[in-house]
Order: sequence, then structure tokens, then C-alpha cells
Amino acid sequence: MRRPQHCPQRRPQRRPQRRPQWILAGLSALCLTTALATPAGADGTSNWTVSTSATPRSDVSSLSRTSIADLGTHTLAVPADTVRARLDATIPAGSSAAVDIRGLRADGTWSEWAEARPTAVLPESTRSVQARLVLTDPADVVVRSVTFSASNVGEPRDLTSPDGATFTVFATREGLVGKTTANGHVITARDHFVALPSRRGLSTAGDGEYTVRICTTSGDRCEWAPVWDVGPWNTKDDYWNDPRQSWPDLPQGLPEAQAAYTSGYHGGKDQSGRKVANPAGIDLADGAFRDGLQLTGNAYVTVTYQWSGSGPWGTVAAPAPLTVRSGPDDSARDSGIAVGQAQVRIECQTDGERVDGPSGTSDVWYRLAAGKYLASADVRLETAARECSSQF
Repeated sequence: MRRPQHCPQRRPQRRPQRRPQWILAGLSALCLTTALATPAGADGTSNWTVSTSATPRSDVSSLSRTSIADLGTHTLAVPADTVRARLDATIPAGSSAAVDIRGLRADGTWSEWAEARPTAVLPESTRSVQARLVLTDPADVVVRSVTFSASNVGEPRDLTSPDGATFTVFATREGLVGKTTANGHVITARDHFVALPSRRGLSTAGDGEYTVRICTTSGDRCEWAPVWDVGPWNTKDDYWNDPRQSWPDLPQGLPEAQAAYTSGYHGGKDQSGRKVANPAGIDLADGAFRDGLQLTGNAYVTVTYQWSGSGPWGTVAAPAPLTVRSGPDDSARDSGIAVGQAQVRIECQTDGERVDGPSGTSDVWYRLAAGKYLASADVRLETAARECSSQF
């Protein structure tokens, strides 16, 4: 099973990438120390501190006014499911700072990010945790250090299900070519990513640890695309979860913006008090909108939040978007797109046309959904898939 690295590694980029919005002082030292297990105290608690004298760069996300710093992956001596974070920082009025935590799950995927307020509860115990610092309107913010304390409370709640959370929501086209997303990605023409109104599922730029499967309501076409931005409308509406971060009185799967637009919920406004002008629960980059789903206008789509599922999975290894086929053959009908680095859930595997790809030469194909196939040669398999009982 492939494990995430403790220190960032260079990997080929499919699109121009902007440098991180934060530069952490002593990054090499940070990587050296976070690779070592932190001894647990007599009470089983692990403590560590990340120090930095850095200040945020001024070229933060032009869409969400957000700056994000990776605080590294930390190995614990004993498993933990609860992490407490304490900031030593100067935060001017009008700005905010938060620490997000996630844990490595038993199947090798990451749990959703959980904000430490001041404690974050993970869905399962883990010995590997990662933290990030999130600043909004970060001008003149100075963060000197973040101190962490991890313990095992024994009350995690795993929100995953075999099939993953799937809901029908309204999709709008993001566009905004040349702007910077919440994770630092600079949007290009015909780009392939999505935005969701909560950073709990925000991937690192260039990676797809949080990937959605977006399909037309007919199911004819689907795209597997990473979450690289936050929006539309809200930034703390993880409507796909139960319980959800905000608006707990709304049913799971109903975006706050949709409730505001269709029934006047919250006075018809979003979290910032803006009048909601459409019911969007997801934004699609131009490539996902026009090429992946071949939409001609904003529309309802069916979205599966792949990280909320369980079972076999892999990472699309090709650097460019791949055509998903209706059968295990390169001549089968084009039925969608799988974006490079997207993490995909695999229903099963079957034999088909022998093809070459980044993962070698093989006649094995993976079924990602009914009538949606991708050659195993184009996928880095993380957990083994069963044989399909039937092709479709």
C-alpha cells in the first residue's frame, strides 16, 4: 500500500501551478522532525510544536481570500483520534486563522479535514496525522507557532459508506480563467476541477485526495475531478455530511444555497448575507462542464463524494485527462473523463483490450461505475478489486 510522504515531493504538473501562498521558515527542519514518531506521555497523549516566523504572501487566493500552509504530516507513537491545536499568533481584526487536521485511514486514504476548534475529532484512530493552517484575509497576520496534542478518546464516528454519499445538486460553470483557487491553483482554459462550499474536502493543488464523480442526471456522462476550490456561495456548508458543519436543521444533501434560493431559508441569503441568485451546490471548471459532462448550461447533476465511500481505490496515473469508456475497450463509446491524480473508487475489474499506460501493459480494466471503464494501465492501484460478475 502506498503511504503519503512526510515531506512534499515534486511530481509532474498538468497545469501551471502558483507557488504556495505561505513560506514556512525552516521547512527542511520541519520535514526532518515530522518524520519521527512523537513519544507518548504516561497518559497516552502525544505533544509537538511547529514553529515558524513566516508571514503570508500577498498573492492569496483571488477567489476566497484564503492562504493555506501545509504544517506537515506527523507520526504518533500510539494511535489517536482527537487532536487539539493551539495557535501563538497575532491576528488583526477582520482576519481569521484556523488549523485543520486529518488522519490517514486504514485503507490508505485521508479522512476529511476537520477544523480544530480547538479540538478536532477524527473518524478513526490513526498514527499518522496532517495539519494545515488556513488564514482568511491574511494581511499582517503573524503566526509564530502551533502546538498540538493528540490523544485517543475512543469516540470517533466513521462517516464513510460502501457506495459513498451521492446527491443531486445544481451545478454552475466556474470559469474565472487566470484566477487563483483556494488551494493555490491558477485556473487555465478548459480546466478540470470542482469547487465545493466547504474546505473539509479541499485537495492539495495538483493532487486528488478529495475527488468527486459528477454525472449528468441521465448518467450518460461522468467526470472524476479533484476538489480544488471552495464555493459556490458558502465556505462552511459540507452538506454531504451528517452531521454537517453548519445549518444542522437542513437535511443531508441539501446545500444551504439551494434552500435559500428555492424556499427562502436564512432569509434567502448565504453565510455572508448575500442574496442567493442560484441554487448551486457545486461549481465546475470549464473543462469539466463542457468536455466532461458536455453541458450547454447550468444544470442539476448527480455527485458522489468519492472520499466518503469505502472499498477498492486507485489514483489516475496519466498526466492528462483520460477518456472513460462504456466498456473495457478503447473503441467503446466515450462516456466521460477521469482527471489525472483523481482518486477513484473501483467497483470491480474485468478483462478487455490490452493497452499500455503509466502503470504498464495490461488487459485488465476497472469498472468505476455502471458502464464506465478505465484501463488498469492508467491507474495506480492502491487496494485490490474483485472480479466483475458481469461486464455491465
